[in-house]
Amino acid sequence: MSEQQDTTPSSAPSAGQPNDWGRVAEDRTVYVRTADGERAVGQYPEGTTEEALKFFTDRFDALAFEVDLLEQRVKGGALGPEEAAGSVKKVREQVVDAHAVGDLDTLVARLDALGSVIAEQREVKKAERAAKTAESKARKEQIVTEAEKLATSSDWRNGANRLRDLLEEWKALPRLDRASDDTLWRRFSTARTAYTRHRKAHFAEQNEKRDAARSIKEKLVEQAEALAGSTDWGGTAGEYRRLMQQWKAAGPAPREVDDKLWKRFRGAQDAFFGARDAANAELDQEFAANAEVKEQILAEAEKLVPVTDLEAAKKSLRDLADRWEAAGKVPRDRIKELEGRMRKVETAVRQAEDEVWKKSDPEKSARADGMVAQLEAGIAEVQAKLDKAKASGDEKRVKQLEADIASKQQFLEMAQKVSSEFSG
Repeated sequence: MSEQQDTTPSSAPSAGQPNDWGRVAEDRTVYVRTADGERAVGQYPEGTTEEALKFFTDRFDALAFEVDLLEQRVKGGALGPEEAAGSVKKVREQVVDAHAVGDLDTLVARLDALGSVIAEQREVKKAERAAKTAESKARKEQIVTEAEKLATSSDWRNGANRLRDLLEEWKALPRLDRASDDTLWRRFSTARTAYTRHRKAHFAEQNEKRDAARSIKEKLVEQAEALAGSTDWGGTAGEYRRLMQQWKAAGPAPREVDDKLWKRFRGAQDAFFGARDAANAELDQEFAANAEVKEQILAEAEKLVPVTDLEAAKKSLRDLADRWEAAGKVPRDRIKELEGRMRKVETAVRQAEDEVWKKSDPEKSARADGMVAQLEAGIAEVQAKLDKAKASGDEKRVKQLEADIASKQQFLEMAQKVSSEFSG
């Protein structure tokens, strides 16, 4: 059964019976009964009384359906409050003057009842608008605060982009009352202007520095090119290092010339160091024999490890070191390898000497023995607590104390090992 049928009395008669909401007069005029009395709604000159009443009750059913639908849309929020109020007013006028037979008073009452629903929805919408306005104000204040921070920053790369994003977000936010909106906008606009001014000043200063760097680097290139043919390998290499430091300190020149100047500077360096490398290669050939002598010395030195006789090893190492120095220079690509092997032997002898000293140090031996005694006493104390916890059935305490004993036992083992090394 549909909703509009529910609005008619449950005792409504079927066709052929008198209707509670209307009647057909002898002149075929059809009347509807309302709280204000009877009123004519039309005539039905042909057909039976039942057909005449059905014609006008069908009209009522159509109105009831329209009221049902409007109720659902209003209560469901499908219409805004103002649109809903207009629709209710329009349908109410149709119902009040309807040429239909049915419980028109109930339809009017249902429409009037929607007034309170619409009033509540108006309040909700008002609250929502107030919330959106408050949210918009809070966000605009955040935007202004961020913009003012950017105005004092030196983030030239990201600051401008961020300010553009903030501006787009500002435009998308709802407007506030005019006074609040204008005040916040002035702060935001002032911050953007300040940032732009500082940014332009910064880049103007950078351009001045780049022009100064260009002048400095042009002079450095001239000096580098003048040194390219030098054969004073050590002195000139140091001079190139000095020029390189000045080059880095000068900062970037304008982009269109910086790469060209660097290529000239680097080319002069490469010419010099290439000639030096060629000269060193000739020397390396001369030093190859020295490397063979040092390999023989290393073979003797490496036999001293592991050290079994410290004094004999120290004496042999001193003799080998004298022979090592007398052997002379070796090719550059062999220096690290040969020197590294000799250092390992020297380190092993020195470590052996340190171990002898450690074992003979009575103060450290006493400290080690004291640590052992302290740990043993600590373990005994915790063990007593553990026995007591086991006796009382405190499982949680037992686990804690067992873990404590295990930790102290590890330290005790290490201390005993150190003590044994001293006593040995």
